[in-house]
Amino acid sequence: MPSDINVLLSVYSKEENMKYISSGKYDWTVEDLKGKYEKVNTDGYPQGYGIFSVVADGKIIGEAGLFNSFENKKILELGYILDNKYWNRGYGTEICEGLLNYGFNVLGLEKIIARMYPENIGSIRICEKLNFVKVDVANVVYYQYEII
Repeated sequence: MPSDINVLLSVYSKEENMKYISSGKYDWTVEDLKGKYEKVNTDGYPQGYGIFSVVADGKIIGEAGLFNSFENKKILELGYILDNKYWNRGYGTEICEGLLNYGFNVLGLEKIIARMYPENIGSIRICEKLNFVKVDVANVVYYQYEII
């Protein structure tokens, strides 16, 4: 991931790419991004958890991973960020299918959660296509989907 930092920084620096990400921040620095990856990829995670670069046709087009959002290493949150040049090409579905397979069949997870803003129609469609179940969440800021 460190060698990919400049390409990923260009993804993080586009407002369009970050509008559905919880902080919405798009003025990232190399230091910010390195800090995020260090925390997520080493902060109490066993080998194989964390954020990975997404590559298509030999190019880095974003990142994806499984995150310990719930302090239960058998229930992880799935997430990804793609450069908007690659939206609506099936990459999101392919990424999520791969993470589900990896999470359940390699890591032995019990449940995978996906959370997104109601405006993120693309991610909602992916969850529905992959048979996630929408969970009612009080005071909805984002939708939560689960798959067991």
